[in-house]
Amino acid sequence: MLARVIYSESRTEPYRGQVAVGAVVLNRLNSGQFPNSLRRVITQPLAFSVIDTGTFWLRPNASAYKTAREALRGKDPTGGCLYFFNPDKSTSLWIRKLKPRMKIGRHVFAKDLI
Repeated sequence: MLARVIYSESRTEPYRGQVAVGAVVLNRLNSGQFPNSLRRVITQPLAFSVIDTGTFWLRPNASAYKTAREALRGKDPTGGCLYFFNPDKSTSLWIRKLKPRMKIGRHVFAKDLI
């Protein structure tokens, strides 16, 4: 599941950005602010647009599995971020409440709400 969300959310992003997406999913799992299972974190309503669009079901490539393994081993280029979005594509108003921390590729990563 982690490789699927990495692939569907960030397959066109740089490798570091793909690892970062995986780290955000795992940070949510470990935060206590989100559901307590990987499946529930990924499928939480409005959490990841790829669930709603159906692209979550794309078949991950080898790189997605490699980045998932890195994230599972604790690599986190975001330093604990819980959110990411692409400002060129995101239309949700709630992202305006995020305090951006860094940008990797086209994704902006945030740890907290403003």
